[in-house]
Amino acid sequence: MTQTAVTAKLGLIKQLNERHHKAALNTFLVVVIGHWAEHLVQAYQIWILGLPRPQARGVLGQVWPWLVTSEWLHYGYAIVMLVFLFLLRPGFVGRSRTWWTVALAIQFWHHIEHFLLLVQAQTHHPFWGQPVPTSMLQLVFPRVELHLFYNSIVFIPMVIAMYLHARPSLAEKNEMVCSCVGHRRDSTHALAAHAA
Repeated sequence: MTQTAVTAKLGLIKQLNERHHKAALNTFLVVVIGHWAEHLVQAYQIWILGLPRPQARGVLGQVWPWLVTSEWLHYGYAIVMLVFLFLLRPGFVGRSRTWWTVALAIQFWHHIEHFLLLVQAQTHHPFWGQPVPTSMLQLVFPRVELHLFYNSIVFIPMVIAMYLHARPSLAEKNEMVCSCVGHRRDSTHALAAHAA
């Protein structure tokens, strides 16, 4: 990779975590909530409506049933989550960065579980003597409940991070360089411009 390409990528990441941080976070949040809602609908279909598990396909899965069974799609989503949790992390400071890092770490494990499922599906060789592709924790917990749990434990620290990011302490506010809330640097420039 050329120096120019590296500089362009670093510039894009910088812009994503400064000027476009708020828009990127909001867009990412909409995608995450949509995915999480699909898991909640699927759980509702099983536990409340009493549908057999193969028929509990969420909302989109009712129209496109292959979405529920596509390991490529599930792994792709896990990678997208991991990449955006990583790319948007530099915009966080202090307490919010800690919670965002917790979400990133949990998503890393969740991505490993989906990678194992993808490998099994692609090789047509389920692990651990199971008849179908099975993740490690799926040996103990049913798949629907497990992935609802995974998505929840990634979502919760992510939301805490975004909440704290929108309500930083004074020290955190002084460290922030993103577009999410006005920060001291902006008000200092405004005061200097007003005084001149």
